[in-house]
This record gives sequence, structure tokens and C-alpha cells, in this order.
Amino acid sequence: MVAMIETLIARGHAYAAEGHVLFSVASFSEYGQLARRSLDEMRAGARVEVAPYKRDPMDFVLWKPSEAGLPGWESPWGRGRPGWHIECSAMAHELLGPSFDIHGGGIDLVFPHHENEVAQSRCAHPEGSFANIWMHNGFLNVEGEKMSKSLGNFFTVRDLLDRGIPGEVIRFVLLSTHYRQPMDWTEEKVAQAKETLLGWYRLTDGLRSGSRV
Repeated sequence: MVAMIETLIARGHAYAAEGHVLFSVASFSEYGQLARRSLDEMRAGARVEVAPYKRDPMDFVLWKPSEAGLPGWESPWGRGRPGWHIECSAMAHELLGPSFDIHGGGIDLVFPHHENEVAQSRCAHPEGSFANIWMHNGFLNVEGEKMSKSLGNFFTVRDLLDRGIPGEVIRFVLLSTHYRQPMDWTEEKVAQAKETLLGWYRLTDGLRSGSRV
């Protein structure tokens, strides 16, 4: 992470200020393309107070100072810790190189996390394209409510299997909604999936591979 940040500074894409290192979004002309937003729109929509050491309100942190008692490591910019986004770019480059095929994640990560990943990765390693394909999945709801432990409606595939719901039914329900759209897991959908699959099984019972109905 430190090496990647140093590379970004050397190439004019980042700058140090008051113990922080920030990525300069203005240095990357394609910033905002993944989220399909323009810099002017994002600046106009900013609602948070801008830190005085930022050159641009949209510049994001690559490294930040750590106060006593907080995790921190020595760096060329003092004791501190990495920002949220640089960790992912450093891991991706270390394990997958400057280019790889598919990057996934929730739709809520498109901006700012994935947008920032693209910017810092492409600028640090311009020989690569970072991710060639982006696949962002919609949220998973349960009976019309967001799945969360606090609401008591959180469960895993193993939990569903333990309840006696067959794997093919689980797959059918999941495949019934496009991956980019929000999906609502309901008992009604489970019942419908069971009924549809049962009908298919009855229709194909006794048929051999290559047979026609």
C-alpha cells in the first residue's frame, strides 16, 4: 500500500498534506465514468464539510494519521494507517496483476469505493485496465425488509437447507431476479418455485437425455 501511494505521488496523482495523503481526482480524466457521474455534479452534491487540507472536495484519502491508541504504522508521512480504498487496489494488484476479468460487489459500492479503486489502480499501473467487467448485485430483502441481524431476518443458504428447502429451489428463487435488481426473498416465492419445479419434474419424468417432449 505504501509503495502504491508513493507511486501515485511520484506520478502526480496524489499529494501529502498535514500527515494525510490524498488522491487528486482532477488528475484522472476518467473519474466518475464507472458511476456515470461527472465531477461537477459530484462537487455540487457534496454535503459534508470539506477538510481544509484538500485541494478539491472530491479528493479522497490514501493515508491518514493515527492518534495514540489507534492502529498505526510508520510511513514516509508519519505514523498512520491506509484509507479504505487503497487496501483493495493493493491486494488486487498483488494477487491478480494490473488487469483481471471480473470485479463484483454490491450496488452500494459503485460510488465511491469502486470508483476510487479504478482511479488509483489505473493511475498507479497505467499499463493495465484494472477490472475488465463489473458485476454489481442488487440488495437482498426478506419479506419486503432489508436483511439484517438487527431485524432478526438474517439467514444463510445453510440455514435454508437445514430448514428442508432443497438447493434447487433456492437456486430457482435466486435466478428468478436479475442479479442487478433488488431481490425479495419471500415464502410465497419459495412455494411458487417448488410448484414450478415439481411441474417440470413431472413433465420430464422418464425422459432420457436427447428425448423430445
